[in-house]
Amino acid sequence: MRKALLDKMCCPFDKQDLQVTIISEIDEEIHEGIMLCPDCNRYYPIIFGIPIMTPDEYRQKGLEAPVMEKWGLSIDPHNPDRFVLENAQKVIEE
Repeated sequence: MRKALLDKMCCPFDKQDLQVTIISEIDEEIHEGIMLCPDCNRYYPIIFGIPIMTPDEYRQKGLEAPVMEKWGLSIDPHNPDRFVLENAQKVIEE
């Protein structure tokens, strides 16, 4: 994913700007990362250069959990219907 696209992206739920943590880059493009909405705490991973920004009802936590764990993040078990991080503040501060 090209970094220039970040300026055009927003949270699909509340249209707020996203905060981005880049985990890995290949040829100056984002290969792995996570975008977080500071308003609703929803997260949107970037996996193999593809941002996952589909609505909550079409996402599967079971598929995203291994990637989140690899990055040292965990999905909030108290919010089964929302894709929020248990340690979202950690991502915002990095």
